[in-house]
Amino acid sequence: MSMGIFSRGLDKQVTLVAQATPQVMQDTYYGMPLPLYTLVSRSEAISVPSVARCVSLIKGTIGAIPLELYRTSTGEELGKPRWMKQPSISQPRSVTISATVDSMIFWGVAYWRVTEVYQEDLRPARFEWVSNLRVSQQLDRQASYVEYYMVDGIRTPDSGLGSLVTFQGLDPDGILTRGATTIRAAIDVQLAAKVAASTPMAAGFIKNTGADLDAKEVQGLLAAWANARRNRATAYLTSTLEYTAASFSPKDMMYQDAIEGLATEISRLCNVDAFYLSADRNNSMTYSNILDSRKQFVALTLQPFITAIEDRLSMDDITARGNYVKFDVDKNFLRTEPLQELAVIEKLLQLQLITVEQAMSMTDITPNGSAGLV
Repeated sequence: MSMGIFSRGLDKQVTLVAQATPQVMQDTYYGMPLPLYTLVSRSEAISVPSVARCVSLIKGTIGAIPLELYRTSTGEELGKPRWMKQPSISQPRSVTISATVDSMIFWGVAYWRVTEVYQEDLRPARFEWVSNLRVSQQLDRQASYVEYYMVDGIRTPDSGLGSLVTFQGLDPDGILTRGATTIRAAIDVQLAAKVAASTPMAAGFIKNTGADLDAKEVQGLLAAWANARRNRATAYLTSTLEYTAASFSPKDMMYQDAIEGLATEISRLCNVDAFYLSADRNNSMTYSNILDSRKQFVALTLQPFITAIEDRLSMDDITARGNYVKFDVDKNFLRTEPLQELAVIEKLLQLQLITVEQAMSMTDITPNGSAGLV
């Protein structure tokens, strides 16, 4: 099920055959995909606030959107299989989806392992998310196709229990490869700013042009200088002492400007509007354009991840042919104001395009819920 998509009839039971092993969409280095040789780790990258903010926005938003099952021919909404409500038996659906998107952001690919199957057709009934660091792959001689996967060094089956479902992102490299230089620069600037902030006194040296002082007097002078700098910016020296700056101050180094500039670069790296990172001082959000901003966020930032997950879950080895899986974005993240929604429904009723029962289901205001009206 790493990968299977073809189905064959065998009496009344469907035997699923493993999909042709996926093509490697990244550049390779000595037969291994380049993402394995990233210059920055995920733990280092996520320590940068702007990276953490981008990742949280993307995976948190997608994880909160429910999955729905539809019939391809009519667009009818169908009942959800149990894996769609809760893919992993050990955690909520939102957690599994968020972890999947997280892997796709950083690595360009995510993995689910099949933990249960339906007896009637052998399709998966439960999954578990698998960390990218646990998964390795054996490629063919040209390093163009995957021959098989291994988890913790043990080869996984090609289908059925224990097999892997591979979610290939539309960005096959992931930000750990594509944005390693930018993320590393942000980490270095933060470290430099931390060192400067932890140094309470001005960087430089005091020159004595008078009589030499003994070691105890020198130590007392430096301690008094450091203590004074903690309490006030203005300093006083006698005629025999002269202070000389030996390095740039944190202000001269422009750490804050560098951090803000790199935050903007990281927003571009993650394809997230700089406004969401408070990195765009010239932009402002008003109540009237929140919905438009959300639409743009979905179309430009979330859609590549949404599409990759929807398409993979809609393949025949997971979802029965003739059906497809879709995130219910319109009813959740992009839901309009109630008055606007009612105006649209009223127009649909006037044109007799929907029934009263369907209208009640659309607004989720039926007395006993809308489960029986789908």
